[in-house]
Amino acid sequence: MKIGQKVKVCRIRQPIPEKMINRIKENPIGTITEFKMVDGSGVGFWVKFEEKMGTWFFEDEIEPTS
Repeated sequence: MKIGQKVKVCRIRQPIPEKMINRIKENPIGTITEFKMVDGSGVGFWVKFEEKMGTWFFEDEIEPTS
């Protein structure tokens, strides 16, 4: 996955506010705007949504859109 790519949230495993979870369920499509290495072996992706909100996701929580 790369910056600028559209992705769909397929699961949420980290704690985020319920209001944000509800918005993501309504529209799970966002755009990767940055990434960083986490835990020395994984990658975290900042996904920004149309509602001008965003949060970090791990690679197994998002999938590329077609």
